[in-house]
Amino acid sequence: MSTRAENRAAAAHHKVAAARRFPNEALLLVPAVIFVVATVVYPLLYNISQSFFDIGIAEIVSGAGKWVGFENYADQLQRPEFWAALGISVSYTAATVVLSVIVALLLAQLFQLNIPGRDYMRALILLAWIIPTVISANVWRWLLDGSYGLLNGMLRMFGIIDGDVFWLGEPVTAFIAVVAASVWTFAPLGMILLTAGLQSIPHSLYEAAMVDGASRWQRFLNITVPALKPVLYTTAFLLFIYTFKTFDTIFLMTGGGPGGATKILPVYAYEQAFIFFKFGKAAVATTILLVIPTVLSILYFHSIKKEERS
Repeated sequence: MSTRAENRAAAAHHKVAAARRFPNEALLLVPAVIFVVATVVYPLLYNISQSFFDIGIAEIVSGAGKWVGFENYADQLQRPEFWAALGISVSYTAATVVLSVIVALLLAQLFQLNIPGRDYMRALILLAWIIPTVISANVWRWLLDGSYGLLNGMLRMFGIIDGDVFWLGEPVTAFIAVVAASVWTFAPLGMILLTAGLQSIPHSLYEAAMVDGASRWQRFLNITVPALKPVLYTTAFLLFIYTFKTFDTIFLMTGGGPGGATKILPVYAYEQAFIFFKFGKAAVATTILLVIPTVLSILYFHSIKKEERS
C-alpha cells in the first residue's frame, strides 16, 4: 500500500512540475510564432482581403481601395483567360506530377541495385533539385534555343533536322519543354522519398516470392507497389504542391508564351498585378492558388486518418 501511495505522490509531483515548466517552455515558442505570423499569416490574410477591393496604381499611392465585395471574383470567373490559365495549370501539374513520380520510382529502383558508384550518381542527380531555379531554367532555355541551342546542334549533327527549330516558340513543344524541365527538377526529390520507402520493405518478402517462383514484375506489382502506396501518395501530394505554385521555371523559360500556351495561374496573376496593375483581380488568382491545394490537403489528411482507423 505504501508503494502505491508513493507512486501516486510521485505522479502528482511530476504533473505539478510539468505544469510549472509549461509557461516557461511556451515562451520559447513566441519568436517562432511571431515569425510565422509576420511572414505567412499576415501576408496571406492581406492578400485575401485585397481580393475584395478594386485596387490599381492610384489606390496603391493613396492607400485606399474601393470595396467591391465579390465583384473581382465574379469578373475573373467570367473571363476565358482565367479559365484557360487554370486549365493549363491543372494540365501542367498533372503531367509533371505523374512523370516525376514515374521517373523517381525508376531511379529509386535502379539505385537499389548494387551499381558501382551509385551513391555518387544519386548525389549528382540530386543536384537538379538543389541548384537554384534561375540557373536550371536558363540552362534549359539555352539547350532548347532555336539558333544556338545544344539540342538543335546534336540533331543537326545526326542529320535529323536541317534548319533551326524553335522549341520554345511552338505551343506544343513549349508545353512539353516546361514539363520536362519541371520533371528534371522535382524527380530527384521524389527519388529520395521513394528510396527511403523501398529500404523499409523487408527483403524477406522478396526472398519468399523468389522461392515461390515469382518474376521480377510480379514481385514489383505484388510487393513493392502495395508496400510503397503510402509513400507514393505522400510523394505525389508534395510534388503537386510544389508544381501547382511553380512560377519561376515557366516565367524564365517562356514567360507564359507562346500565345499563352504555358500561361499557368501564377503567371496570369503576375500579369494582372505587374503588367495591367489590377492588384485586386490578381489577388483573386493567388487566393484560388491557395484554395485548391488547401482543399486537397484536407482531403489527403482525412484519407490518412480514415486508413489509420480502419
